Amino acid sequence: MVIQKRNLFDFFNLFVMVLLVFITLYPLYYVGIVSISSGVSVARGEVFFLPHGINWEAYKIVLGDPAILHAYGNTLLYTALGTAINLILTVLCAYPLSRNNLYGKGLLTLFVVFTLFFDGGLIPRYIVVHYLGMVNTMWAVLIPTAINVFFMILMRTFFEEIPDALHESATVDGAGEWRILVQIILPLSMPVMATMFLFYSVTHWNSFFPALIYLNEKSLYPLQILLRNIVIDGDLTSQGTEGSSSVAVMVQNIKYAFVVVAILPILAVYPFVQKYFVQGAMIGSVKG
Repeated sequence: MVIQKRNLFDFFNLFVMVLLVFITLYPLYYVGIVSISSGVSVARGEVFFLPHGINWEAYKIVLGDPAILHAYGNTLLYTALGTAINLILTVLCAYPLSRNNLYGKGLLTLFVVFTLFFDGGLIPRYIVVHYLGMVNTMWAVLIPTAINVFFMILMRTFFEEIPDALHESATVDGAGEWRILVQIILPLSMPVMATMFLFYSVTHWNSFFPALIYLNEKSLYPLQILLRNIVIDGDLTSQGTEGSSSVAVMVQNIKYAFVVVAILPILAVYPFVQKYFVQGAMIGSVKG
């Protein structure tokens, strides 16, 4: 009887897990099959589990558009440069706050954490960015989001878990703080660094609101702005696709192909940092 209950429980767990996997993966799968299906089949609602009339016209249109390719390059630049700025500033803030001998550590931590709960708002932020001369430049997208306080706290917590004996031993050997940070602390912090890299890079890749607020020139637009215009507003005219009856039929295909192109880099990078992500994501649950 106990064995039967156990088997029933295992079957129920397996059913729930399979259902959750299906609910999670099916939207991605659906986006993929719609992007390669016939526009007529998509318009008729015939595509559910298998593609109909496989063709790659939507991808040819998306990848052949100079505006999209230029926006793709902007997004790569914003993501690479922004993530580098984020990691450097997060490390430079987290490491001093993790040291017990920092004078005024509690007060400085209070000032930093204060920004988690109170924000000036969009208009004051825009005024600051405007008077700093960053409006309509890439720095308006990168500098206001240069550090995330929550991520900094996670990194500080990780640094605090590194034994003080390592720091003391290096100090006795004559190493300065910069050398200790670069040659000892950071090599031991690969899990949290990989986690922060993933968090920051995904944030930059998916970000569109700062660009929407601060950028006026289309040459500076990231990919997500064009994706927003196409998916939400249905605006295909800016992509050089107007005047084509075939494109009119393939609107849904183009939208979904654009989505696939936009998310593919993140899907490609994630498996390589997933093991570090699991370790780093548990940091806050160990010590606050």
